Amino acid sequence: MAKRSPLVVLLLLGVVLLFFCGILLLVLPQTGSQMKLVASNKIGVVEVSGVIMDPKTTLNHLKKFRENPAIKAIVVRINSPGGAVGPAQEILAEIRRLRQEKKVVASLGTVAASGGYYIASGADVIMANPGTLTGSIGVIMNFTNIEQLTQKLGVELFNLKAGRFKDAGSPTRPMTPGERAYLQRLLDDVHEQFILDVARGRKMLLHQVREVADGRVFTGAMAKELGLVDLLGNLPEAVELAGRLAGLTGKIEAVYLPKERLSLFRLFLGDDPEEMLGRWFGSGTAVPAYLFTPGQ
Repeated sequence: MAKRSPLVVLLLLGVVLLFFCGILLLVLPQTGSQMKLVASNKIGVVEVSGVIMDPKTTLNHLKKFRENPAIKAIVVRINSPGGAVGPAQEILAEIRRLRQEKKVVASLGTVAASGGYYIASGADVIMANPGTLTGSIGVIMNFTNIEQLTQKLGVELFNLKAGRFKDAGSPTRPMTPGERAYLQRLLDDVHEQFILDVARGRKMLLHQVREVADGRVFTGAMAKELGLVDLLGNLPEAVELAGRLAGLTGKIEAVYLPKERLSLFRLFLGDDPEEMLGRWFGSGTAVPAYLFTPGQ
């Protein structure tokens, strides 16, 4: 029987070690984020930062705080200019569910506009800084037409499609009147959903929301005058308010869930493997997402 060289043995040991390290990293996000609290004057703080595209972490944190009896109320701290429609609606739905069991206060930071404000509208109370940028109740799609550029470069781009509107918004040709009307109907429908949800959350009449739902951005002070914000104050004041709404007395402590540790799986595939694989190999479509973002 031939003996294996030391180099081959070392390589095999290295592969085995990497395998077990990968397994360990896959398990750590679940085991390392478990929260065990005993004291009662605890307020959970869930941070929503940046562009809202993937709601998984936020939904997970809201769920954990909802199910933990030691957490008496939740503050949703929002620093976001907006994002995609679906994820914002998912977070809003979870906040509404949470409100059936615990008080929720939305604390608006530097900016909580468009999709960021959409999320906030589901809270029991919205608190903003006087200079917070918020509002921007509107929806936008961005398109680019590079037809003339490709002609100058001598490049011809074309699509094969099945379905009249499958390539609506293609950057390689002008948009037809029918495509423009079709996309505008999409935007109008989502805008109406936005208005209805804000009216429901803020207990405002529809015509009151429509008057300010033209994409304008407001300061926190202006939003308070318009009824889009309840109180002016910072994050510590929002935590204190959440505690008082929950009937707590004495010192109140804010609790943050630890950030999920990066695993090899998430490093290569991200939070959504299907989406990441689609980016790598192409999905066959290039339809821009309609976004809750401040007007441009």
